[in-house]
Amino acid sequence: MNDEIIKEIIQLKKEKNAVILAHYYVDGEIQEIADYVGDSYYLSKIAVNCKEDTIVFAGVKFMGESAKLLNPHKIVLMPDEDADCPMAHMCDEYFIQRKREEYDDLCVVTYINSTAHLKTLSDVCVTSSNAYKIVSQLPNKNILFIPDQNLGKHIAKMLPEKNFIFCNGYCPTHFRITVDELKEAKKLHPNAPVLIHPECRPELVELSDYSGSTAGIIDYARNDGHDEFIVVTEIGVLYKMQNENPHKKFYTVTKNQVCPNMKKNSLEKIRDCLKYQLNEVVLDEEFMEKAKKPLEMMHSLAK
Repeated sequence: MNDEIIKEIIQLKKEKNAVILAHYYVDGEIQEIADYVGDSYYLSKIAVNCKEDTIVFAGVKFMGESAKLLNPHKIVLMPDEDADCPMAHMCDEYFIQRKREEYDDLCVVTYINSTAHLKTLSDVCVTSSNAYKIVSQLPNKNILFIPDQNLGKHIAKMLPEKNFIFCNGYCPTHFRITVDELKEAKKLHPNAPVLIHPECRPELVELSDYSGSTAGIIDYARNDGHDEFIVVTEIGVLYKMQNENPHKKFYTVTKNQVCPNMKKNSLEKIRDCLKYQLNEVVLDEEFMEKAKKPLEMMHSLAK
């Protein structure tokens, strides 16, 4: 069945002059057929330079929006219109306005895992791959880091000279992993380094051997001499890690390391959105001009 769907997707890609981008957190069968697979930063860079007329983004809503902002004249399709990121909505206009009034010299730094509307209210975007590099270059002392408080606190520890302000946003998938679960995994696998995403709670990050983006976690496992690892991020990343390192073992902390929204993507939905041009990302032009500025600033500072 899947072979037939894959053939259809390949044919439709040619007909529609389309490219498929997929995040590491979607199922392995989608990563297998995608033209580009990566974390949010890598995929945002790919989106800037896409030559195809149509972009199919196997991820969640904010990723499709970002691709559209960077390619306003291209068709951007989402396999599932309901695949959203709860954290992307965990800040609001009133909170940002209040902090701008409260603090002089404030820079609103917004994680790319945010709605397009939040981006219109922001000064610069960041990803987990480039947040330290970008924030360290900002002249502002006061940094409002939204919406993910955990990534923000991780960066704040590395930049004590700046004053960070946070909202209460978090990634439910990473946040529900507990210290006790990680300690139990370390007991079961005492020789395995812990590789963790900084969207996890700070007390978990403190117990890790490496903390970084999904791309950073993959690179660490590839280059490190150990033959087993405890991986504390969404389970989809294991597909790439196991393919690259068939002789190494990777353990999760809990069976709950699953983003239900990322898993809404499927081969069938990719085929259908291409075939019928479903779930197109449509944004107002004036709105896009505002929302893309912090993304463009991110790419400029990250060079």
